[in-house]
Amino acid sequence: MITDADVAAFEECISGGGVAVFPTDTLYGVGCRPDSEDAVARVYALKGRAPGKPAAVMCFSLDALPETGPRTRAALEALLPGPVLVVLPGGVGVRVPDLPAMARVRVPVLQTSANLSGGPDPRRLADVPASIRDGVDLVLDGGELPGVPSTVVDLGRYEETGEWEVLRAGAVPVERLATELNRDMRG
Repeated sequence: MITDADVAAFEECISGGGVAVFPTDTLYGVGCRPDSEDAVARVYALKGRAPGKPAAVMCFSLDALPETGPRTRAALEALLPGPVLVVLPGGVGVRVPDLPAMARVRVPVLQTSANLSGGPDPRRLADVPASIRDGVDLVLDGGELPGVPSTVVDLGRYEETGEWEVLRAGAVPVERLATELNRDMRG
């Protein structure tokens, strides 16, 4: 269980340019401040991830998300918080996990799953490779997690055309996405 002290330590770590392993509403993640080049390089090195491969920015409240048009904002409010990663215009991926204990975190976090690139999804802290746990500044244990990756949906054209595309199936079924995202397209 995540405590207030854990949340404070996490925010201090990320704000200070550190790297942390932490629970989300799906899997364990590893993350840092998106604007800290050194910390981002550490995250990629720990995972063995190619530098050009994108990572999402996790915010812990809807208020912290970037500005969007009204149609896209309505979609974000319908889908988040929850196990969905939304790709916005310009290719920026954003996520707001359903983690009430972390809702007071005000810093954005560049995050990716806490596994070696291409490795198994970490649903328990013990599933996070020791090389990653040992290479970060903070490790938070949130117990066993669902273990199903977030659904990735591209809303890059949604504001103008209402078009959307699932880039990766995951925790949220396509049917639920269709219900929420096609809502304003019906009579």
